[in-house]
Amino acid sequence: MQLAHRLQPLQSNVFADMDQAKARARSAGREIIDLSLGSSDLPTAEHITQTIAHSLSDPSTHGYLLFHGTQPFRQAAAAWYTRKFGIPVDPETEVLALIGSQEGTAHLPLAVLNPGEFALLLDPGYPSHAGGVYLASGQIYPMPLLAENGFLPIFADIPEPVLAQARLMVLSYPHNPTAACAPLAFFQEAVAFCQAHNLVLAHDFPYADLTFEDVTLPSILQADPDKTVSIEFFSLSKSYNMGGFRVGYAIGNATLITALRQVKAAVDFNQYQGILHGAVAALTGPQTGVQAMVNTFRQRRDACIHALDRIGWQAPTPTATMYIWAKLPTAWTQSSMEFCTQLVEATGVALSPGSGFGKTGEGYVRFALVHEPPILATAIDRIAQFLSQV
Repeated sequence: MQLAHRLQPLQSNVFADMDQAKARARSAGREIIDLSLGSSDLPTAEHITQTIAHSLSDPSTHGYLLFHGTQPFRQAAAAWYTRKFGIPVDPETEVLALIGSQEGTAHLPLAVLNPGEFALLLDPGYPSHAGGVYLASGQIYPMPLLAENGFLPIFADIPEPVLAQARLMVLSYPHNPTAACAPLAFFQEAVAFCQAHNLVLAHDFPYADLTFEDVTLPSILQADPDKTVSIEFFSLSKSYNMGGFRVGYAIGNATLITALRQVKAAVDFNQYQGILHGAVAALTGPQTGVQAMVNTFRQRRDACIHALDRIGWQAPTPTATMYIWAKLPTAWTQSSMEFCTQLVEATGVALSPGSGFGKTGEGYVRFALVHEPPILATAIDRIAQFLSQV
C-alpha cells in the first residue's frame, strides 16, 4: 500500500518517542511525574460543567450542529473579545467556532496555501503549526527564535526568494515553548510586513489570560484593527481549564473566516451543542476562576524557579504561560532528547526536549507546571540526583 507523500514529515515525532520512554519507566516501576505535556490539571468551574450537564437532558442539543446553530457562542466570543481588547467584531462574519484552536491552526494552511508555497513559522514553535503546512503540501521556512532577540523573529532575515513564494506567517505570543511575550510594537511591525508582502498573518493566542506580572498581552487585531490580513485563534483550554472539551474560536478577517469555514465544513460539523452552552457560560459568567488559575500557575512558577535555583540550574522567570524554558545544564553534552529520555527512565520525571519544537529548540528543555508545588519540588530533587551522576 502506498500512502501520500505529505505524511512523510509527520512520521517522526519526539513526543511519541517520549511516550515510549515514559512507558519503559513505568514498566521498570518508576513513579512518573509528567511535566512534559501542557494540559492543565485544574478543574473546570462548576457553573460551566453544570451548564453542560443541564444540556444533556435537552433532546434539541443531541443532533448535528451547523454554523448557524453556533450563533450564541459566536456572539459571546465577539463580546468577550471587544470587552478585553476594545476592537469591534461582527459575530456573523468575523468569528468561527472551532473544535479547539489547534483545529483552526492546522486547517488554515489548507485554505491559504497552494502546494509548494511557503509558510513562515516560529522555530521553536508549536508542532501542529508545521503539521498543518505539511498536510497542505506547503513548504516551511523556519524563523529562528534566539534568546538574544527576546525569542522574537527578525523579519529582515527572511530571504527574498522565500518571500516571493510565501503566503502565510504564523505567530504565537505568549510563546510556547519559550514563554516569551511580544509587545504591541512587534505586532505592528508584523502586520506592516505582511501587508507589504501580501501574507496572511495568523496569531495563535491560547495564553491570552495567563500572565503573571503587569505585562500587557496584546491581540494581533490591536495592530490590525481593520482586520486587513490577520486572523487570531483563541482557546478555552487554558483560561477556563476546558482542554478536554475541545472548544476554541477564530476571530479576524472575514475572507479568512469564510475560507476556514469552507475547509471545516468538508471535515466536520461542530462539537456537541452542550459544550458550546458551557463555553458561553465561561465567557459571559464570573471570571474569578480565571484569576484563580493565574494565581495557581504563578505560585507553581515561583516554586519551580526557586527549586531549580536551589540545585544550581538557572532559568529565566517567565512572565506568562504555564511553562519554564531552560537551557540544558552545562555539564550535559548530549542532545535534549537524550537528556529527557534518560531522565525519565532514571527518575520518572518527564520533561519536553527542546528539539521537539524545532531545530532552534535544541539545547533547551520545557517544564510544564501541571502539578502542585510539592510535586514540582520532588521532581527537581530527582533531577538533582540525576545530574549528580552525569
